[in-house]
Amino acid sequence: MTSDSQRWRALFFISIAQLMVVLDSAVMNIALPSAQQALHFSDGSRQWVVTAYGLAFGALLLVGGRIGDMVGRKRVFLWALAGFAIVSAIGGLAVNAPMLLIARAFQGVFAALLAPAALSLISLSFTRPRERAKAFGVFSAVSVAGGAVGLIAGGLLTEYLSWRFSMFVLVPIAVVGILGAIPTVHDTGERHRARLDVPGVLLATVGLVAVVHGFSSAESDGWTGALTIASFVAGVLLLAAFIAAQARVRSPLLPLRVLTERNRAAAYLSVTLAAVGLFGMFLLLSYYFQQVKGWSPVQAGLAFMPLAVAQIVGATQVGARLAHRLSPRPIMVGGYLVTAVGLVLLTRLDGGSGFLEIAVAETVVGLGVGAAFMPAMSVATHGVAPQDAGVASALISSSQQVGGSIGTALLNTVATSSAAAYLVSHGGATVAGSQVHGFSLAYWLATGVVLAAALATAVMVNARSPRHTPAADDAPELVAAH
Repeated sequence: MTSDSQRWRALFFISIAQLMVVLDSAVMNIALPSAQQALHFSDGSRQWVVTAYGLAFGALLLVGGRIGDMVGRKRVFLWALAGFAIVSAIGGLAVNAPMLLIARAFQGVFAALLAPAALSLISLSFTRPRERAKAFGVFSAVSVAGGAVGLIAGGLLTEYLSWRFSMFVLVPIAVVGILGAIPTVHDTGERHRARLDVPGVLLATVGLVAVVHGFSSAESDGWTGALTIASFVAGVLLLAAFIAAQARVRSPLLPLRVLTERNRAAAYLSVTLAAVGLFGMFLLLSYYFQQVKGWSPVQAGLAFMPLAVAQIVGATQVGARLAHRLSPRPIMVGGYLVTAVGLVLLTRLDGGSGFLEIAVAETVVGLGVGAAFMPAMSVATHGVAPQDAGVASALISSSQQVGGSIGTALLNTVATSSAAAYLVSHGGATVAGSQVHGFSLAYWLATGVVLAAALATAVMVNARSPRHTPAADDAPELVAAH
């Protein structure tokens, strides 16, 4: 058993590793135009620099969680950090598009190993209610702010150094994580000794790849395109077969008992829905800053600072503090409702909007999502058997990744098609004006999806009186009691 001070040091290094994972998801969004110009790949293939990472990450998270349960979370955590550092260096040294795409895909593979290992190590190390709330507050702040921080870092590195440093910067972060984790991080959970469910791995992996690929291909082939429809149909059938198989095999990749507890199921669903709106919002704001406002990569990156700071405050100062007094349900519902208000404010932005107006909208969104995601992450992993900790952790990360992939494709498609239709129907409209119109409609859609997350939470999560919240002495029974 580690000392209190050592566990908090361990949390610091685990959070550094998590920052690396979520930062990598966003940093290439700003660096991508420069990388495309340097490596001479086409407009049609440039999306795969982002999609290759997301496909590998989202599809392999369940496998990564189960491997951590089998061979040890700390061991997998260190292996994944080392692998991430190596492939990031290879990506920074890429001499052509295939080399960069392969590196990005392997980053996704190692991220799928790293993310559930990190979350389960925290869940197993911090079991006392008050310190658990604080630990998840720190971890949530890193998780929800990492995307915005990645956009800021991508802008600075691309403009003042090179797009390659958007990959190279991950190497020292990984090294610091390894050196710090070796003496401080300890795996206190039991190991799952059964064999890996290989058929389940194949069904889940290929099924998730097909679903995410369907939403990605919808951007270029359209929602009724043959490849899009085929991907959706194949993905749904494979995932249905996976769920049916998990109920019958002796050692399932995803024990259905993890999903059947209503609080955890609500957390997974609400995070997926929220990610649909929020990941697409990041992409559209980046386009708005650079194409409508005409800002440089650095200016566009720094414009996300109010959002990043508000997310940290929302997780550590709002969500974590309220967790001492309230049950998860009102915190999550309130956070999602505040997020929806911020998205409505974004619908009102136009080409003449000043930075103050933008910052206010970002701040409201950031406070809401930061407050909501903190208890959601805790609920998603609370009360699971130690041998299932990795799978439960993988599911919450997979909810974010898959929801984000869906949202990016969905909101971008809505924004692009609406802008094109507006330009045709309004003869005097400018390109920037039509883009703003498309962004506004997409933000309204995002608002609706986040409101659906609030509704799902209100209906599914059990209400608890303040004295029986995660801050209460009997909080470890919160999930098991239901």
